[in-house]
Amino acid sequence: MSYQQIKPPKLADVIAKQLERMILEGSLPPGERLPAERELAKQFDVSRPSLREAIQKLEAKGLVVRKQGGGTYVQQKLREALTDPLFNLLSNHDESQLDLLEFRHAVEGISAYYAALRGTEADLDKIQACYQVIEQAQQDGDTQAEAKAVLRFYEAITEASHNLVLFHLIRGLSPLLEKNIMDNFQVLYSRPSVAEKIRHHRVLMLQAILDGKPDDAREASHKHLAFIEETLLQIEREVSRVERSNRRLKQLKV
Repeated sequence: MSYQQIKPPKLADVIAKQLERMILEGSLPPGERLPAERELAKQFDVSRPSLREAIQKLEAKGLVVRKQGGGTYVQQKLREALTDPLFNLLSNHDESQLDLLEFRHAVEGISAYYAALRGTEADLDKIQACYQVIEQAQQDGDTQAEAKAVLRFYEAITEASHNLVLFHLIRGLSPLLEKNIMDNFQVLYSRPSVAEKIRHHRVLMLQAILDGKPDDAREASHKHLAFIEETLLQIEREVSRVERSNRRLKQLKV
């Protein structure tokens, strides 16, 4: 029997794979500047020529870009890959808002489930910190800041799920989701009682995640979004009735 010779991997390939893993898991997010070559070589305990070759490999793949005299950055377009003209159309189409809520049922529910199941202590601390930002924005009455904070809260939950597909899907769709959240708030907050109910549902989901109860976390997420959907539809029906009544009154006056 003959055996094939096992060749050790090239050091530059090992470094490149490590950097790719960091980009994939979000440790090096789009737009992030990599440490200086000397510092990075020291961190990896490798030679600068090997590190330089690894970065060249990432650059050839379009994962990083070098700026003359300004260092090396993770490609910003990695974040923008899912935000093309089609998504701009979706974000401005009225009917797509409810479609997005249905999408969020699936993605946020399963993210909450796995966050409760797999979230580390650091993950849970980050989720709690994001929630506190939501609370502060609500106290300040800053709806725009609240929408951004809610998105960061959901991104933290998705990150805690430790599912890279979910993580990059949510991050890629973040502009679309933020607009959906903001548009929903503008309608929902026309009713004073709604804000407190939304807060209550969000607290239940947060607590289930912190308590490590996956099924409860997923159920709380579904109830939260179902309440938002039902309230939006109810407000839409009421507005439609008022508009219909106004049209009839105008016809009578004529």
